[in-house]
Amino acid sequence: MEHRTLGADGTSVSVVAFGAWAIGGFMWGGSDDDTAVEAIHAALDAGVDTIDTAPIYGFGRSEEVVGRAIAGRRDKVRILTKYGMRWGDGPGTYYFSGHDPLGQPIDVYRYAGKDAIIAECEASLRRLGTDYIDLYQQHWPDPGTAIEESMEALAILLQQGKIRAAGVSNFPPNLIERAREIVPIVSVQSPYSMVNLAIEDDVLPYAREHGLGVLAYSPLQRGLLTGKISLDYHFPSTDHRGTNPYFSRENRIAINEMLASIKPYADDLGATLGQVAIAWVLQRPGISCALVGSRNPQQAKENAAAGDLVLSRECLHKINNLLAGLYLETAGDRR
Repeated sequence: MEHRTLGADGTSVSVVAFGAWAIGGFMWGGSDDDTAVEAIHAALDAGVDTIDTAPIYGFGRSEEVVGRAIAGRRDKVRILTKYGMRWGDGPGTYYFSGHDPLGQPIDVYRYAGKDAIIAECEASLRRLGTDYIDLYQQHWPDPGTAIEESMEALAILLQQGKIRAAGVSNFPPNLIERAREIVPIVSVQSPYSMVNLAIEDDVLPYAREHGLGVLAYSPLQRGLLTGKISLDYHFPSTDHRGTNPYFSRENRIAINEMLASIKPYADDLGATLGQVAIAWVLQRPGISCALVGSRNPQQAKENAAAGDLVLSRECLHKINNLLAGLYLETAGDRR
């Protein structure tokens, strides 16, 4: 599988990465650990050697599952994880409320204080069963902590060799610029898909100008672009997609009609709609990698194959014309 370099320090990632949010179960209606391990193994066997996770994905569960899956293969895997989202008691800016794996109410906070980051890194290393992290990313901006303080922690971790590279996630250009003044930043992780083009207005041009890698998360719009989310598809109360604006009835109608028009092109390529959606993201200027969630081996294999799919200029032109006419109820022009 093709690899692309992030920043100028040589850090590279496979163009399709295993996104490990869903296997944590939290906000996705639960997950089976054994099946998740099998999915990761299937992805690795298919050439995906990059895994993106975070402590908040199941309150440590996702990292633990990843650690279990990569045991004995650490030297062949690039591990990307994050910091700055805490749960339960402690300092920080309130973000949202949810339920822990036992169904108990729990509050989630954004907090990226210097000492807290260093402690979080140690906890992630233990859960992942490794002594270094390939790319360590601030999950969200922390409105209560100066970005300079947070980046000082990354400088320490880089010097100690506990992380190999530093990145940010969900950051606007002005905060990325401030972060880069303290420590080398190699990448920014942002949502990006056929139906969510917001970063084309600011983050993507900034990253291209300054040579930063862009890790696109939710390239399948949380499953919506697979064509498998029908109007009568029901999400359990523990799955956040049931209340996500993109999944409204009106938006499902519009997106599924658009996908029906794309399907003949996918059929001609011998590909699925999901694979076309991933390949489309990977062929956008400035995108380094698509972080794609997989919950079972079949999904992992299918997603990995998208890394080798090339859409012709003619095919891209036709798809882009279809996308230009798409209007979503809650997202306006998708920016």
